[in-house]
This record gives sequence, C-alpha cells and structure tokens, in this order.
Amino acid sequence: MKDVAAIILGAGKGTRMKSDLPKVLMPVDGQPMIRHIINTLEELKVKKIITVIAPDGDLVKKEVAPYPTCVQEKQLGTGHAVRSAQAELSGYKGDVLVIFGDQPLYTKDTMKKLLKKRAEGYSIVCLGFRPQDPARYGRLIMKDGNLERIVEYKDATDEEKAINFCNSGMMCFDGEVLFEILGAISNENAAGEYYLTDAIEVALRKGLKCSAVECPVEEASAANTQEELAYLEELLKQRKSKKGK
Repeated sequence: MKDVAAIILGAGKGTRMKSDLPKVLMPVDGQPMIRHIINTLEELKVKKIITVIAPDGDLVKKEVAPYPTCVQEKQLGTGHAVRSAQAELSGYKGDVLVIFGDQPLYTKDTMKKLLKKRAEGYSIVCLGFRPQDPARYGRLIMKDGNLERIVEYKDATDEEKAINFCNSGMMCFDGEVLFEILGAISNENAAGEYYLTDAIEVALRKGLKCSAVECPVEEASAANTQEELAYLEELLKQRKSKKGK
C-alpha cells in the first residue's frame, strides 16, 4: 500500500452536547470518539496521524499523543482546518485521508475502499452513503463514475434533491496536490468560510479527476447531540454483537 497519512478534524466544541469536553472526547462504548478513529487508522497502518485542534485543545492533544497536533487558530471552515495541518505534511506525496473526529464508526475496509479508488488516478475521492432521510445532506452528483460536484441541499434543484447519494464528509486526497487545491478555495460565501467540499470544484477546474465510493449508512453516523451519541453507542454494540457470533 502507498504511504497514507490521516488528518482528523478535532477542533469542535461540545456545546450542543451540553458538555465542557471537546466534542471528539465524548465517550462512545467507554472510549473517546477520536480514540475509535485512531484505533482504526492504526489497524490500517497509516504513516502519519495528525489531529487539528482548537487553541484551547490541550485535552485533545493529550488524548491523541504521541501523534502530532496542529492548531486551527480561528474557526474559518473545514477547508481552513485541513490547511492548518500543512506544516506537518510538508513534502508529503502519499495519500491523505481527511476524517471528521465525531464519526467514530468508519471501518478499515471502508478506508481501504477510498484508497483503492484514489489509486485509479483520482485526485480526490469522497465517501458517500444513502440515508433513509437525505434531506439535510449535500448530494454527490456523479456521471460515468466521476464526481462532478457536491451540491448542498439548500442549493439543490428538485432533480438533485431526488438523488440519495449523500456526502459523509470523509475524503481521500492525492497528497501532492492537496494543499494546492485547498489554497485555491475561496471564502466568498455568506459565512466567510473555506469549505472543504469546494475542493471538488477547484480540482475539476484544474483538470483533475474526482470520484466517490459508498459506505454503509451506519458508518457515516456522527454525533452532535447526546441523543446522537447514544445512537452511536447502540450501533457500536450491535457491531460488536455481530462480530461475536
């Protein structure tokens, strides 16, 4: 397998969890969410694991040690968060997985699927899933196996809203072009933020190819509230129960 690095986005606060703990440290099945992700990345034998933390992210830094962290000084969007890891990946030419730290259920097989697709000559591969209720998710617009764009629900036409292939958030990049692409993302939007999803538009503009692969719905589950955290716990218990059979 080609060299693989991973960037975990872990700068989020636990405000909606009604907790003082950073979101990625909220426990699922006895371990912080981010620890489940690191365990899987270790199984995959990735070369580097870098976590993006907030300026007050000492607790996250301690949890992920001895792996390095980098600080996102201001929360200017997901694209900006990934760019915060640039110094740690200077000169790196392998694959880079970008993972949100509140999605602890991704498996090694799903990560391998992304990497395998990337190896077919795509500069970016997104991970998609098909939820029962796709309303709030961005749509992955595919044509002939290529990803043409990601459309947020609020911006989608009726025809695009009928598509149920949704963006999970996880992506795999060619490390040689990752930061060149991120550097070309604009923040000309209502929030003034740099969105990681805009990387697709930038890559295609540069003549690069993008694609997407699919994972089970459960793996793409994230936790922003205590209710969603309890749901992740239940999914993990179900997974362990199936393994035990």
